[in-house]
Amino acid sequence: MSVIIKTVETAKELRTFVKFPLRLYKDCPHYVPNLYMDELSTLDPSKNPMGKYSKSRKFLAYKDGKVVGRVMAIINEIANRDWNHAEVRFGWMDFIDDKEVSKALLDAVIAFGKENGMTQVSGPLGFTDFDSEGCIVEGFDDISSFALKYNYPYYASHFEALGMTKANDWLEYRIYVPDAIPERVSRVSAIISSRYGLHVRHITKKEVNKERYGQKIFDLINRTYKGLFDFTVLPPEVIDSYVDTYLGLLDLKFVTIVEDKEGNLVAVAITMPSIAHAVQKSRGYLFPFGWFRLLKSMFWKYEEALELLLIAVDKEYQNKGVHALLFNEIIPNLINGGFKYGESNAEMESNNAVQNLWNDYRREFKRRRRVFSKEI
Repeated sequence: MSVIIKTVETAKELRTFVKFPLRLYKDCPHYVPNLYMDELSTLDPSKNPMGKYSKSRKFLAYKDGKVVGRVMAIINEIANRDWNHAEVRFGWMDFIDDKEVSKALLDAVIAFGKENGMTQVSGPLGFTDFDSEGCIVEGFDDISSFALKYNYPYYASHFEALGMTKANDWLEYRIYVPDAIPERVSRVSAIISSRYGLHVRHITKKEVNKERYGQKIFDLINRTYKGLFDFTVLPPEVIDSYVDTYLGLLDLKFVTIVEDKEGNLVAVAITMPSIAHAVQKSRGYLFPFGWFRLLKSMFWKYEEALELLLIAVDKEYQNKGVHALLFNEIIPNLINGGFKYGESNAEMESNNAVQNLWNDYRREFKRRRRVFSKEI
């Protein structure tokens, strides 16, 4: 029987869309689902503030009466404007190992793109860079972090068979926690602090709200990451949403801030205890017991890993050793928390400056993920 593609239009179909990977990956020990309720909100343009700056459509693939794949087509108007291209993105693309299915899904994305004047298709990408992006092409034998999604090895061969080629690669590393702060890190931290008048600041949830510190952090991220591959500069209302969603949940002792003498934010490192196993056990559901597992991993009994979500340093202070102040603060937290290693976020393979941050630590390559692209 041929593949049938249906547009997701109802709440029931959206739930089917979100739940499909739970069935596809039910026997995979490396897959970590998204949080179910968070996913419903992200994929609903009326609830996701990026809906104002994008066009999107979700599709389900059926074969023999069963759901066998899903995909979301996204036209990110901010990225298309800033990068001067006409790109339709595909994200949340999962499918059984059947090339007829993957082709039908991508054809639906391309048709949506052409309807809206797009000339290029790229993915996996989300609404913004804070959604999961990239298809794993190397490193399939370990559990995914919560922030970065796992996929089966056959995905890449399907994209290549569909005529897509590499647009960008990211690398992920496992960085092991040292027994003590490396002497060089402590020394450089003291020198940089004295030379530039910088200091580490600990912020509270009250300060995040009262001083709009969350907005300051995302403003710095916008400035720092602006030139990276297909980066979407976040508008104010999107920033406000991310502050409410993410900074409100984080244990702020894992958010490290560096300021100058005038109190201007010049660097930030955001980390969090891994919740991968907790979310995996609950299959992404908060109820009935998922919320307890989540809070336990975040605040009470940590898992072995810490997720190194991001580091941003103001361009004026890049390549000046400011990261030493961040690590000088972070490492004692890791040691005291009993963490064995940190999971890096995806780092562009061409971004040597970021990868060099780990030169003082024992690390191992974990995986490579790729965005594919082609003209349409």
